[in-house]
Amino acid sequence: MAIIETEAALHEAHRDNHTHRDVNGGWLRPAVFGAMDGLVSNLALMTGVAGGSVSQQTIVITGLAGLAAGAFSMAAGEYTSVASQRELVEAELDVERRELRKHPKDEMRELAALYESRGVEPDLAREVARQLSKDPEQALEIHAREELGIDPGDLPSPAVAAVSSFGSFALGALLPVLPYLLGASALWPAVLLALVGLFGCGAVVARVTARSWWYSGLRQLALGAAAAGVTYVLGSLFGTALG
Repeated sequence: MAIIETEAALHEAHRDNHTHRDVNGGWLRPAVFGAMDGLVSNLALMTGVAGGSVSQQTIVITGLAGLAAGAFSMAAGEYTSVASQRELVEAELDVERRELRKHPKDEMRELAALYESRGVEPDLAREVARQLSKDPEQALEIHAREELGIDPGDLPSPAVAAVSSFGSFALGALLPVLPYLLGASALWPAVLLALVGLFGCGAVVARVTARSWWYSGLRQLALGAAAAGVTYVLGSLFGTALG
């Protein structure tokens, strides 16, 4: 009885502790990195223009223009990229579908050989391949996963990718502009809010990495501050040269 209880306790401990991080990041990683991209690029753009000793109105217009241009660019690029990737995957699926229709036995032997290469006994591998190949759609899904590394039922949506990229970038790019829209007349509130946002984004990214939240946050804050500082200096130099 004590042995059974011990085994049950060990099984429960293993189940509770045997968890893994989300290595793909799910929706969180692209959303946070999109916002971070908007933050850094628009902050750097605005500080670069501010370094040239321009008017407050020019800085605000620059920030809003950077927000719109960057968000539309991100959305268009993401849509094209995901659509092209999806079209390529669908073309490969069509090839696999034709092969399953024209050469079902060859495809079944191919699947059996794949399982054998992974340590399954030959007779069992052939039987598994035979049973899995009975349903053409199931066979297509298995071949796609094993040979192409994709799930035919879980292909990315170009529209969703475009909208999410647009939204996350726009949200990040809005932060440096927000203080001006709320009545600020100096650059420092915009820089401060943007740096706080960068620290927050970095801390959130730590959820899908092995780093601590404060390390990830400080690293992103330092990188954003460096980008803003460099562009401010360049803006000052350009303003002096053109003045």
